[in-house]
Amino acid sequence: MNQPDCGIVIPTLGTRIDYLMACIESIRNAGYTYTCVVSPDHQLGKNLLDAGFIEQFVFQSGTGIANAINVAFNDLPDHIQFQSWLGDDDLLEIGSMEIARQCLISNPLATAVYGKCRYIDSEGREIGVNKIGSLASRILRFGPCLIPQPGSLIRRTSFKQIGGLDESYDCAFDLDMFIKLQSLGSTKYVGRILSSFRWHPDSKSVQQRSKSVSEASEIRVSHLPASLKTIAPLWERPISFLTIKSGNVVTFASKQKTFKA
Repeated sequence: MNQPDCGIVIPTLGTRIDYLMACIESIRNAGYTYTCVVSPDHQLGKNLLDAGFIEQFVFQSGTGIANAINVAFNDLPDHIQFQSWLGDDDLLEIGSMEIARQCLISNPLATAVYGKCRYIDSEGREIGVNKIGSLASRILRFGPCLIPQPGSLIRRTSFKQIGGLDESYDCAFDLDMFIKLQSLGSTKYVGRILSSFRWHPDSKSVQQRSKSVSEASEIRVSHLPASLKTIAPLWERPISFLTIKSGNVVTFASKQKTFKA
């Protein structure tokens, strides 16, 4: 059998083993995919490799999630043409990476592909589904980042062209990445649920929601023409406010388990 050309990186501290194992299992069911874990925990990597759960372990000596992803992407074998990362508490849908992979193969000028994302609570129960679709890529520079990173797939050559993730950002580096990728080519949308994002109190995305929103605003403004930067607060302030409010709604729904998107 040919080597897989699709690789998924899981950055983890190894503190949520149950979630991590579910994450790895979901990648196994997502298509013929190469799985790499990046972590500062040597023993975790050895255990996963010895058990045959993953193909590669990369030790992270630096700090931050963006650094972990960059280090792991750079260390993936040459046969990997398409790549992405997945939080250790998130999940991929069955066959999702094969769907995303085929989309990139069919659209050689596309830099990335994404689909719908299901929001789940800490126990895996559905809260709602991100259904914004192709509009997410069209409003990327002027609105909230609604492209689900979980389930997305990136052309490796395009990722290298933009210089990887900007490690100066702690939370919103995926927004910066998608904006830069759009400058190289199209970002394709497939109308299928490709992933599940776990919305729970221990999630960094939930814990640092305000910081993420602040970084996202800074990133959008940084990519604007100079003539628009001075008036950007006219729309950035309401966008940030509404993004925070939306996150609060999902947090409340994850506790009540009654939200339907």
